[in-house]
Amino acid sequence: MSTIPSSSNHETTTTTTTTTATRLFLTRLKTTLTSSLSNRRPWIELIDRTAFSKPTSAADATTRIRKNYTYFRVNYLTLLAVVLAVSLLSHPFSLLSLLSLLAAWLFLYSFRPADQPLVVMGRTFSDRETLGFLCLATVVVVFLTSVGSLLITAILIGLGIVCVHGAFRDPEDLFLDEQDNAGSGLFSFVGGAASSAAAQSLV
Repeated sequence: MSTIPSSSNHETTTTTTTTTATRLFLTRLKTTLTSSLSNRRPWIELIDRTAFSKPTSAADATTRIRKNYTYFRVNYLTLLAVVLAVSLLSHPFSLLSLLSLLAAWLFLYSFRPADQPLVVMGRTFSDRETLGFLCLATVVVVFLTSVGSLLITAILIGLGIVCVHGAFRDPEDLFLDEQDNAGSGLFSFVGGAASSAAAQSLV
């Protein structure tokens, strides 16, 4: 007597793969953030009052910004992240919308194994349909709500702070010969976690 395959095994495999991908994502996130923050410069150097002076010209200001960004890159990115965080925390709806959008991209696309199509209410969606839906949702959330203007405003404020500091902070006392390798992006762990999860799902 033949047995009818149960869907419980498929659901268990999907759950296990998603859990593994989530753990890999969180591990790589923690590792990347720890490594990035360990390369930050002492904050006392950033706010050293004796190192501030008015730039002599626009060209001098541009040169200062470039040199200071090279040296204080991690600090500047941290400040930008703080400005974004404060802006989002002061607007709970925008924060919830972005978190929901991020979760949708991670669990419906990045963490989902390539050999397991998305099934919603008995309907199977192809990768192209899933990607199209996520892109449409991203456009709606970012451009058709207050989220987009909030992000742009926060980024402009952060960039303004960085540019003002970079223009007035004299970089002559900085050791600019120490160049950090910028080859790996801050969110490179996303692709790495997804690829590792996909590889494990094939085992």
